[in-house]
Amino acid sequence: MTDRDTIAAIATAPGAGGVGIVRLSGGHARAIGEAIARRTLRPRHAHHARFHDADGSTLDDGIALYFAGPASYTGEDVVELQGHGGVAVMQALLARCCALGARIARPGEFSERAFLEGRLDLAQAEAVADLIAAGDARAARAARRALDGEFSRRVDALAADLLAIRVHVEAAIDFADEPLDTLGGDALRKRLAAAVDALDALLVAARRGRRLRDGLHAVIVGPPNAGKSSLLNALAGSDRAIVTDIAGTTRDLLHEVVRIDGVELSLVDTAGLREGGDTIEREGMRRAHEELARADLAIVVLDARDPVAGCEAVADAIAAVPQRLWILNKADLLASATDPDASASSLPAAIPRFGDDRPPLLLSALSGAGLDGLHARLKALAGDESAEGTGAFTARSRHVDALERAAAELADAGGHLAHESLDLAAEALRSAHDALGEITGRVHADDLLGHIFSSFCIGK
Repeated sequence: MTDRDTIAAIATAPGAGGVGIVRLSGGHARAIGEAIARRTLRPRHAHHARFHDADGSTLDDGIALYFAGPASYTGEDVVELQGHGGVAVMQALLARCCALGARIARPGEFSERAFLEGRLDLAQAEAVADLIAAGDARAARAARRALDGEFSRRVDALAADLLAIRVHVEAAIDFADEPLDTLGGDALRKRLAAAVDALDALLVAARRGRRLRDGLHAVIVGPPNAGKSSLLNALAGSDRAIVTDIAGTTRDLLHEVVRIDGVELSLVDTAGLREGGDTIEREGMRRAHEELARADLAIVVLDARDPVAGCEAVADAIAAVPQRLWILNKADLLASATDPDASASSLPAAIPRFGDDRPPLLLSALSGAGLDGLHARLKALAGDESAEGTGAFTARSRHVDALERAAAELADAGGHLAHESLDLAAEALRSAHDALGEITGRVHADDLLGHIFSSFCIGK
């Protein structure tokens, strides 16, 4: 980074508060802080001081803290001016810092400097933003683990293994006339297989971490008039979707973020899937298919009175979704039918479940009967029972993408080793190693850094 100006920003949330903080970082941070506080600032000491304007008048009084680099968040000299949290006070302090030579920081520039100074790797820097944005206690704990380096350590250990394997392969290239087995080929294949297993486990954990960060992306799908919109309203606790007895009422996607016992879910209500329909309804069904293509969970809503109706169209649409939850809705109407003792387990076995080992849930979105069971099932599918005490960490979509690319390259490397194509195996291992390096920033492009840090708070 060539721009080493001293930067300043309001580090506390916008609006009025009991305490507000203006943060400075850079070579002139201490001098600016001392000019405002009009006293010498000792490292890691809290100094009560009046904060002065250029004409000597008092802007505020509060606490001045100085952290000498490199033992600071950014690795540079850092000063924090902690005053009363009024908007006008904070803006006046920030303006005074800029008048003394600082400039206003870009979004995420403090964390960017921490990364560039080696105080954090890229995954840890992203975890800072994830911790701030955590929507529930589980996500906050997972982000804290990522910030502490849980994810990075696993990535670095795997990268070290791949580097050792790559060194072995490239050394063997110099002895191309020799069979690979005479050059430790068996041990090499075993080590590669162990690396593949470790990467698979890390990928599973990263996918869970992405769900912890972003919430479970669940798409409500089913035939028309099965009660999908009623279920969305019941889960959201409000009338978010229009509900009528007319099939095809829902034409477009409806998004809603809900929290169930601390678990965040991003719910999407979709148009009913069926053959035919007018032009607008067909467009709604097309969008439903697109949403299912990136869903973590399909919540399949069927009418309990005739659950087989519409199953074929739904089954084709959800076949590729990783997780499925089958709902037999309108239990209140089923209870008044000829078989009041009907239950989810006794309803048609013809429902395609794709090997799902849990029976459908019988409930009534209208009356609320059975919703507690749905809440429990959603918590389980979101990974609530496995997120505690197992080193769960937050991850992002780009991390998952990098791990998936690394896994594909390792699969290629294994195939090349089987045919003793050592040059190709070495290249695949290099690509896998580089993909892992993108996660922690060992390998990065400037545009990647700009994209990541631009999403941060100004004061972070």
